[in-house]
Amino acid sequence: MSAKTSEARIETGATQRDHGGNLSAAITRYGGARATWIDLSTGINPTPYTLPFFTDTDWTALPDSAANEALQQAARQFWSVPDGAAVLPAPGASALIALLPGLVPAAQVRIETPTYNEHAAAFAHHGWSISAAAATAAQVAVHPNNPDGRLWRAAELDAPFTIIDESFCDICPDQSLIHMAARPGVVVLKSFGKFWGLAGMRLGFAIGDPALIQALAHIQGPWAVSGPALKTGIKALQDHHWASQTRQSLARDAIRLDQLATKRGARLVGGTDLFRLYEVDEAAAWQDRLAKAHIWSRTFPYSETYIRLGLPPASGWDRLEAAL
Repeated sequence: MSAKTSEARIETGATQRDHGGNLSAAITRYGGARATWIDLSTGINPTPYTLPFFTDTDWTALPDSAANEALQQAARQFWSVPDGAAVLPAPGASALIALLPGLVPAAQVRIETPTYNEHAAAFAHHGWSISAAAATAAQVAVHPNNPDGRLWRAAELDAPFTIIDESFCDICPDQSLIHMAARPGVVVLKSFGKFWGLAGMRLGFAIGDPALIQALAHIQGPWAVSGPALKTGIKALQDHHWASQTRQSLARDAIRLDQLATKRGARLVGGTDLFRLYEVDEAAAWQDRLAKAHIWSRTFPYSETYIRLGLPPASGWDRLEAAL
């Protein structure tokens, strides 16, 4: 990792934190209608899971407790959740990230950078001190890491309170640390928005220590997950064929993206099959060149040379190649 990247800092203040998906800002600067843009800044599957048919009742009735239970069982099967772990559906992994640090008394948490900055912001909000050094009371591991794709080993995670964020792990289920969810003090997070490409559905899962999951459920309250999200989640998590085929297609597209970027002088330094991290001569110039073609990418405030690209939709490959 470059010296510039090693100086990464964690944004914990009250100002808006840096994220992908800020397409409105790109449109304000470069023009065009949202429909004309290709957003490669997020790492969301551009070929989303097909939504089920929704009835009027799905939208008008309070979310059904039986459907919530069915979703938990589908999650258990899909992710091979150990018997000793509890499962909690939630309105997105981000909602869980904001709540988790409040479950135990504030102390010091280990969060190595660069990584997804909402974890540090949430811990800071709850009064924790944040360090990249050895874990003390708590530790966060984004697995695979965003943006470099680092995979953690179970032996590296031994804090009394350990959060394993597997929002991008559905592309590599053989690497999952879900077996750790049965350990006291461990919570594994799953996101429905990335692999299934349905970020607007706002569905995520906390899986782990029953005492911690029960505390989260109490804070979250009833009816946290919408009826349409429950219905979609049950159908998607039972569709193992779609998941298998999607992993294969994402892997092929990631290789195709690498070929396009490296041919233009980028160097692959990490990522996953949903996003790739490249080192280039000047990331801002690359982002500007792509944005003029109405293709949005992700750069980072801690590096002048890193740019992250998600996968384009099937109709966007030619535009991306021309813009690069």
